[in-house]
Amino acid sequence: MIEGLLLDMDGVLVTSGEPVPGAAEALAHLRAAGVALCVLTNTTSRSRSDIGRRLRDMGIEIADDHVLTAAVSAAAYVRTAYPGNRVFVLGAAQPEDLRGLHLVGLDDDPQVVLLAGADPSFAFDALNQVYRLLLRGVPFVAMHRSLSWLMRAGECLDLGAYLIGLERASGREAVVTGKPAAPFFAAGLRALGLPAARVAMVGDDLENDVFAAQAAGITGIWVRTATSREVAVATPARRAPDHVVASIVEVPRAIGR
Repeated sequence: MIEGLLLDMDGVLVTSGEPVPGAAEALAHLRAAGVALCVLTNTTSRSRSDIGRRLRDMGIEIADDHVLTAAVSAAAYVRTAYPGNRVFVLGAAQPEDLRGLHLVGLDDDPQVVLLAGADPSFAFDALNQVYRLLLRGVPFVAMHRSLSWLMRAGECLDLGAYLIGLERASGREAVVTGKPAAPFFAAGLRALGLPAARVAMVGDDLENDVFAAQAAGITGIWVRTATSREVAVATPARRAPDHVVASIVEVPRAIGR
């Protein structure tokens, strides 16, 4: 029986900053049924505490320590792997989540490159300077591999789309700290205090949410809000989601709660 849920945020709980209809009620029902909840998000443009506060304002009761973000995970990794090194961050990330890092600009001879969610700073000059740093062998960390994220106006390109080009051009592979990295899911299991066999991941990204969770032994529930091109990913040659739902509202029924 599923006793805990790891929840993606964008496209599952909120869209364009607005709550998904019925999400607060569905999660309140699950919590009353004794299901433990933890948000596992690749969102980097908002801090962990801001995400927690916004969710609670929407009626979604999640404590800050049960909001795990790719930015917090990345900062913890860099602090451990490269203590005291000069770190250049490209993209959308909040200083609150990067405490303990020695942040510098591109002109300050960075010793580590840290890529956050895509935003207007992903311009040619900045990306090209990052590329040259990678060619020099500077350590290379990415907060996640999400190719896109969903807004009411449609999908937007995200870090993963740029990461593919940087990796192929430089011949190097980034260390990824958010989804789909296995340690990020392991952190979610620790927050829930449950083994993988009793946990489900609810997400709208087949690759980074559902299949990555399944690879970690976690049940995968796909919220089918993504574009039709993703449907082709779930072919007989690939592992299919354990459950497919139209909205978070259908999750209690899917897990028998």
